[in-house]
Amino acid sequence: MKAGMNAQKQTRRTVMKLGMLVLGMSCFAWAMVPLYNLLCEITGLNGKTGGTYTYEPAKEVVDVSRSVQVNFLTNTNGNMPWEFWSEQGGVKVHPGQLHTVNFYVKNTTDRVMVGQAVPSLVPILATDYFHKTECFCFERQVLQPGETMEMPMRFIVDADLPGHVKSLNLSYALFDVSDFAEADLVKSADGKS
Repeated sequence: MKAGMNAQKQTRRTVMKLGMLVLGMSCFAWAMVPLYNLLCEITGLNGKTGGTYTYEPAKEVVDVSRSVQVNFLTNTNGNMPWEFWSEQGGVKVHPGQLHTVNFYVKNTTDRVMVGQAVPSLVPILATDYFHKTECFCFERQVLQPGETMEMPMRFIVDADLPGHVKSLNLSYALFDVSDFAEADLVKSADGKS
């Protein structure tokens, strides 16, 4: 009888420990993005590009004496069934000159989906010199089943980019945010925005 009580007590203790472990992992997962952003802000180690840049042709100085290779990489999160590609693998640009590159997505599913592209630029020191005037990454993209969408991205490599930087790699990761978008719609419909 006593052995049965000890086994039951041991099982209860194990279940409590596992429950605490799951709770701890959930809290860590929830805090991961803010912690990552904080770490990147403190260390300066991130490949995030800035928000919208206002292009003023009169103020831009084009440096025709040099060219910078800008390469484009696209990938989708493992849970994102869309096809995602760029019109060109890369372009040579003169710093200060406005360029447009088209990206494409195709919803290969039979349901409406919402996607969000997250950019990353390397080398990291170039993030202050790469400016987007228009980008599909600024907002979520809603695609109907089977729909293909052209998404322009307009950018300028600042003429002040250090001379030793000869190439940039701009990578976009595309994520399925359909569940989050649905939750946002429900929240705003309830007046809880």
